[in-house]
Parts: sequence; structure tokens; C-alpha cells
Amino acid sequence: MKRLLLILTMKPNILVGGQAVIEGVMMRVPGAYSTAVRDPDGNIKIKRNKFSSITERSNFWSKPILRGMASLYEAMQMGMATLQWSANVAYPEDNQDGKWSKFLDFLTTVFSILLAIFLFMALPMWLTTKLLSIEKEALWFNLSSGVFRIIFFVVYLFLISSISDISRLFQYHGAEHKVVYNFESGKNLSVKDAQSFPTQHPRCGTSFMFIVLLSAIFIFALVDTIAIYFFGTISLLMRLFLHLPLIPIVSGFGYELIKATSKSDLVIYRILKAPGIFLQNITTKQPDDRMIEVSIKALKDAFGDDYKNFIGKKHKAEAIG
Repeated sequence: MKRLLLILTMKPNILVGGQAVIEGVMMRVPGAYSTAVRDPDGNIKIKRNKFSSITERSNFWSKPILRGMASLYEAMQMGMATLQWSANVAYPEDNQDGKWSKFLDFLTTVFSILLAIFLFMALPMWLTTKLLSIEKEALWFNLSSGVFRIIFFVVYLFLISSISDISRLFQYHGAEHKVVYNFESGKNLSVKDAQSFPTQHPRCGTSFMFIVLLSAIFIFALVDTIAIYFFGTISLLMRLFLHLPLIPIVSGFGYELIKATSKSDLVIYRILKAPGIFLQNITTKQPDDRMIEVSIKALKDAFGDDYKNFIGKKHKAEAIG
């Protein structure tokens, strides 16, 4: 859920990213990603996988917007796989029946998708339709439903952060950010140095999600304007039918906005980044030293023998990837 991807300016550029998982962290570097998880006995288990993004292998999927769509899909795939592996390591007694566990994972995924559609698509549009008489005002309708969507998103994050397991996940999210900052600084990775950095990072997945929510307002407004022009009216079901398939495109557009904000310090870009940084006060928590240790293990293992080539070199974060 909470994912950080950075392109670091070097020769060659270094793609470094991460995600908090159950009792651990996944870190991604060029050609591989590694997940480190602390088991019930206190030992750190590590799993490394080779990986090559389709955006690096295909001219089509490397194009603007499309690369964001492809990257999001790959991130979701990678995230679900690493979360499942981390659950197997952290709670082995709960994952003994493989088939039953996979079935529950499937049901959980389906429920999560349906809940997201209801909370962040259907309900905001229904409330806007019932409370305001602006169905034919495409921009104002989507601004209003967008405000509802953002409110639900913030409340949702706040509520789940009160769950002990999620709060602990958010601590590992903070550990991931601190270690990436440590790596960027050029200092040797250490628990002490990593703890000196903040938990908020401008290219966090939380910031990306907020940008996507903003992008959706204007893209959906444009689509509604076209629909109203041709059909004269637009119903709630038609809006839902038109908007749902556009989610990958909205995400791709949000990806490009994040890239743009990372390359410039213009006031408008600082404004766009500010809400995401603020929301990370919810989605990242101060980690303990053992969590930092796990995150460092994940990053070092992801680099493998190549890690020694980056020790003592300062890197500048350039964009989200």
C-alpha cells in the first residue's frame, strides 16, 4: 500500500524504491528487489528476486502516462507478492494451509477493491448528487465529489492508523523512508545515521495517492463535459461506468505530475507536494532501531555485491519511478 520509488541522479541513474510489509521492508534497485522480514524468533529472513520493468524493455510502455500505468500495475503485483511472503514469515502458524490461505487472500483482495470503489468512487458521487443540484455542471460536480473523496481518504487513513498492526506497518514505512534518505545522503548505511532523518518523503506513495485524487477531479470533469455535450445529461450510473475505466489513466497522469514536482522547486509544485507530506504524519511513524536494521538489510541485499560501489557517494533524488 505505502510505496516509495526514487530515481537517483548518477551515472547510470539508480532506481531505488521500497514498501513496508508485515514486520519488514521491501527495497527495489535496478534489476532486483529484496524483502527483509523479522520472524517470531527475532531473526531477519531475506528473499531477493530479479526484476526488469516493462517500461525498460518496451518503447510503447515507456511513453508518458503509459509508463505510470505500467509501473503502478507492477508495483501492485510486487506489493501483493511481498506482503504475502512477509505474512508467511511473520505469522507462520496462520499460514499453514496454503490453499485456504490463498482463498482468503483472494476474498480479501476482492473485498478491498469493492470497498475502494464504494468509498472513493460511488459514495462521493452519490452524496454530491443527493446534496447538490449540479449534475450538469461537470467541473463543479467533480470538484464537490473530489472534496468528499479526499475527506474519505484522510478519515480512512486516520481510522486504520489506530489499528495496532497497521500502526506497526506505518513504523516500518517510516524506517523505509529514513534508510532511503540515508542512502541519498552518501553516508554509510547505519541505524544511527538513518534515525537522524525524517520519516516524511516527497515521493512517498501517500503523496502520489493525493496527486491522483486531485488529477481525478479534472480528468473526470473533462469526460463528464464530453458526455453531457453528446447525451444532454449524465446519470450517476453513467458517471460510474465512465470513470472506473479511467483510473489507470488518472494514475498515469498523477505519475507524470509527481515526476514534474520532483524536477522543479516552483511554488505550484511545492503546493502540490505539501498535502502529501502532511498526510505522511498519519502514514509514517517513528520506527525503532530494530526496524531500521531490517530496512538496511533489505536495501543492502537488493544491491548485493554492487552495494560497495555506492558507499560514500551522495545521490540526488530526481523523480518518482
